[in-house]
Amino acid sequence: MKKRLLCTLALVTSLLVATTLYAADEAVFKVGVVTELSGSLATGGNVTKRGYDLWAQEVNAKGGIDIKGKKYLVKLYYADAQSNPASGAAAAERLITQEKVDFILGPYSSGVTIAVAPVVEKYKIPMITGSAESPLIWSNKFLYTFGTVPPINFTGATPIKTLSELNPAPKTAVILGSNDTFSKASAEAFKTAAEAAKIKVLKFNIVPAGQDLTPLLSAVRGLKPDLIAFGGHDEELIKLVKSLRQIDYTPKALLMHYGVTEPAFVEALGKDANQVFGASVWTNTAKTKSAILWPTAASYDAASMKAFNTPADYTQAGSSAAGIAFQVALQKIGATPGMSEAKRTELIKALEQVNIDTFYGKVKFATSGEYYHANVGMTPLTVQIQNGKTVIVGPKNIQEVPAQYPLTPWKNR
Repeated sequence: MKKRLLCTLALVTSLLVATTLYAADEAVFKVGVVTELSGSLATGGNVTKRGYDLWAQEVNAKGGIDIKGKKYLVKLYYADAQSNPASGAAAAERLITQEKVDFILGPYSSGVTIAVAPVVEKYKIPMITGSAESPLIWSNKFLYTFGTVPPINFTGATPIKTLSELNPAPKTAVILGSNDTFSKASAEAFKTAAEAAKIKVLKFNIVPAGQDLTPLLSAVRGLKPDLIAFGGHDEELIKLVKSLRQIDYTPKALLMHYGVTEPAFVEALGKDANQVFGASVWTNTAKTKSAILWPTAASYDAASMKAFNTPADYTQAGSSAAGIAFQVALQKIGATPGMSEAKRTELIKALEQVNIDTFYGKVKFATSGEYYHANVGMTPLTVQIQNGKTVIVGPKNIQEVPAQYPLTPWKNR
């Protein structure tokens, strides 16, 4: 963790130093970034930061964004949302009114994204979040808000389907979710998918964020569910596994969503992370090809290791892909720094027409329906931690290795 922190600080320092090298009269794209750099969601917020930083670093290393033969550097202006929706909204307004940013790369969490979206709508500033997944964002049909990670109701059914095809498949489940916008949506998606797969839901419960889960799981143990599925954020997922080990209950399958693919999950749990299932849309072994910045998922992951000494997960990758989407749209309309309102309207239309293959996969934003302005170009994946690595175990047609099932009891690890 110390090496990762030092590496991240070194990169941030280098980026800050780089900004002093811009000539006073040199035009650069001023990119606002609102994300959670402190507070309870700082771990995830700093994952998005790595993704945004890596995009800016790579673009600037190539001389900037090529607009009709002239290249423009990008400069990131960070504002800490402090893991609080109101703080995030205020931070976005400061970036727009004081820093005069051209566009915004958005928050890690869905709750903060929903608070920031009306602000960018008010000022007509385009925003792409590289992380937020709640269906509530897209059902509001914000014109100026886009997202590169598909919503949880687009991806959540896939791991349940994978589990339902195992032999013997789980017959019963307990589904829990933390009481925040994303986590509740994750739990609800798991519940809907489980019921559709004829898996009996013995208990469905939304719990206060940060609550000690041990007493609740002790009660769950009495129900003996085959599957425990939990919608929550990275630190909560780690606490869930530790609580299950503490009470010595091993279900046949343990399913989570975001956090399983984040390196901190395996780092914190060691062998206890193995065989945990998750939902994702990208891994560093994904078979992607691109002509923009990084040609493959593997090359992007190598760049992440070089910059931060940590492998990339799908949130970091989605955050870098958000920068790429802006880059492509800016080139399409020939936009230069200091865009007028009319040019920003053009940028929205160009984003709606984006249909590109990136190291992350296809980025294509829906222009109608329940996924309005969310990326619908990705294939949802079921992943599992095996021997400390994230591997794809479903759908079957793109499975890398078979799922390991049932879970090995904690005491036998």
